[in-house]
Amino acid sequence: MSSDGNKKQFWKRNAAKVPGSIQHVYGAQHPPFDPLLHANLIKAGNKPPPATPGKPKKATTFQEFESITSDAWDVGDDDDELLAMAAQNLNIEVVMETANKVIENHSKQQERQRQDDTSELEQREEDTQEEVAEDEEEDEEDEDDRVGEGDLTSPEVSFASQSSPYTDGRLVKSHSEAPIGSPKDAAGERAALHRQRSLPHRPPVIPLVARMADQNTSGTPAMTEREASRLDKFKQLLAGPNTDLEELRKLSWSGIPRQVRPITWKLLSGYLPANAERRDSVLQRKRQEYFGFIQQYYDSRNDEHHQDTYRQIHIDIPRTNPLIPLFQQASVQEIFERILFIWAIRHPASGYVQGINDLVTPFFVVYVFEYIEEEVENFDVSSLQEEALRNIEADSFWCMSKLLDGIQDNYTFAQPGIQRKVKALEELVSRIDESVHRHMQQYEVEYLQFAFRWMNNLLMRELPLRCTIRLWDTYQAEPEGFSHFHLYVCAAFLVRWRKEILEERDFQGLMILLQNLPTMHWGNEEVSVLLAEAYRLKFAFADAPNHYKR
Repeated sequence: MSSDGNKKQFWKRNAAKVPGSIQHVYGAQHPPFDPLLHANLIKAGNKPPPATPGKPKKATTFQEFESITSDAWDVGDDDDELLAMAAQNLNIEVVMETANKVIENHSKQQERQRQDDTSELEQREEDTQEEVAEDEEEDEEDEDDRVGEGDLTSPEVSFASQSSPYTDGRLVKSHSEAPIGSPKDAAGERAALHRQRSLPHRPPVIPLVARMADQNTSGTPAMTEREASRLDKFKQLLAGPNTDLEELRKLSWSGIPRQVRPITWKLLSGYLPANAERRDSVLQRKRQEYFGFIQQYYDSRNDEHHQDTYRQIHIDIPRTNPLIPLFQQASVQEIFERILFIWAIRHPASGYVQGINDLVTPFFVVYVFEYIEEEVENFDVSSLQEEALRNIEADSFWCMSKLLDGIQDNYTFAQPGIQRKVKALEELVSRIDESVHRHMQQYEVEYLQFAFRWMNNLLMRELPLRCTIRLWDTYQAEPEGFSHFHLYVCAAFLVRWRKEILEERDFQGLMILLQNLPTMHWGNEEVSVLLAEAYRLKFAFADAPNHYKR
């Protein structure tokens, strides 16, 4: 079948999964989005977002630079997380050398770990073979005893549903239903069972939200010495009468502890002032202002000129993180409806756009953590006091508004911001990994067909929510994090899957892979490495337009 035929069949079967059905409501009315046709609308002359130029200092020594930055991406070391990197404009060669070294060290550590695991596994298999040989001898003796005594148990009598090792955990009604095989097969199965029991247990499934708030994906609540030290640094910085926001950004770049994340996000987003004495009055005023908007506008949601907006929001809310019970609670969905409707009414240039509903969830989760100690994934918000829920709602609205102020051209008519960023992503990938870029071209995969969603939803559909929260720690700390740094994160994210991409040999396989990347078990370490690579790319290309574009 021809390439065009494969593509038509793919889009027909996957129409609901592709960002082509995105509609804009209220204000600018948007036609349905067709990724295949819309790619032609991107003009080659579009340039990437302007970068902030900086004059590099004369050569700072590599040793000095490494001493303050090598721990920025090393998950296990005590660090100050880029405390000096963001404050100094360093020689680009020094930065590149350091970033490359950090990533290379991480790869070597992973390889050593794999080798250690392999050696341990081989040793255990040798031990298991000896155990199996002994067990076989014992089984033969037991069998002889049973034959001599006679087996008085009827297999038809036993209907106990039990998990059988011979059926990979499936239920068997009786012994008579167990597979019958030769003694050699049985011995092999027993050996496999012994081997399985001797291997280390699989780690528990990481909840979609839980534990990432305090940078702990192992499921163990104990705080390490490093985490406790970082938390103390945050508390000391936040305890002063005037918080140094520049220092707070530097400290926040590589992650914010759960306990101080709510106030840190509010400060970094500009929602709260740096002056501690003014914070309570500002919070009170902004929360009252939001609920004033509710009284003024929310009753108009069923008016003729607003009903399309409200209807689309009402449809989209239940689709927001459907696997997380928290977001399926009626009271939470009502909160989201109010937040999104009020934002759309107050921003008629774009109105509500599908995808903005995802951007509420990280703020909501983080601000719920301000009032609870337990995990949030299955938390019943009705157990919170009404005042706490109102505060969470208002704070989420204002911080989401601050975020969208910086990327609103992503959601205005024809979404020019997204088109520019997708084009910039294509140019960037063609420079950093030509093999991946040519592979996409060979099988006629347009970047807009998969990267539209990456820009529209800020990778929230590609990563678990716990990873999004960690990613946003850095976005909040990075200048123009959501609007500019996100481009380099997307480039690093795409190249991260180069092996899997190059193994796919047709259009359909590539699209299925790019729309279903296996990140469900990602945690803090994977996000940190992704950010390290993105930071390296930013230093290499942000201030080098001649290298950025062919």
